[in-house]
Amino acid sequence: MKTLSCAIVDDEPLAVQLLESFVKRTPQLSLAASYTDSVEAVRQLTQSPVDLLFLDIQMPDVNGMELAHQLPPTTFIIFTTAFREFAFESYEVNTVDFLLKPIRYTKFLAAVEKVVQRYEERTTASIPSGRAEVGASYIRVDGELRRVDFSQILYVSGMKDYVMFYLEGERRPWITHLTMKAVEQMLPADRFMRVNRSYMVALDKIRSIDRNLCLYIGDEIIRVTDMYKDAFNEYLNRLGLKT
Repeated sequence: MKTLSCAIVDDEPLAVQLLESFVKRTPQLSLAASYTDSVEAVRQLTQSPVDLLFLDIQMPDVNGMELAHQLPPTTFIIFTTAFREFAFESYEVNTVDFLLKPIRYTKFLAAVEKVVQRYEERTTASIPSGRAEVGASYIRVDGELRRVDFSQILYVSGMKDYVMFYLEGERRPWITHLTMKAVEQMLPADRFMRVNRSYMVALDKIRSIDRNLCLYIGDEIIRVTDMYKDAFNEYLNRLGLKT
């Protein structure tokens, strides 16, 4: 496991100092930079991304949510804030955890362990072809790495930072600690398509499509939502089909 580079963004100097002391106590982390100016943080972190960002939400000029939306999708985020009401909104971006101030080191360390696990899973999701051919990958399920053949996947559904792989021949889904963004990067785009915020489907497993763009696949009916309709209709047009 490599040491993860991290940065801290908080307009309160005392909060920054506390997090810096936590990072120094944590061997999995290496501090790249700390910022009390969110504008400067945006400029630096978009040019020189880090693996993990500890990010306050309530800040002047650019708040934490605005900053998070400008980061590369590979940057994991742990929000650090005194305001619980931002917790739900924080999961719109690549959020691993949400720490409420005052932050204890035990909570900090538990959040870092989640990032380490996510990083390892993202790495194993792209194992070189010497270990898994193009048509397969590995995911961590129940503490073990399992090979999943792409041809076996019916669809994938996600909720926050967990996803469920529904497979032919399996009675129960395989549940793993990943995001839908990570799954999109793992699965070949010519065979799988995101059709709403929570579902990605295997295109060759769709049995039928009704006039409302509801997809019948496996035992599920999955609706193509407005955000994804253009891309799905373009796919149908390439096949010479219309709904």
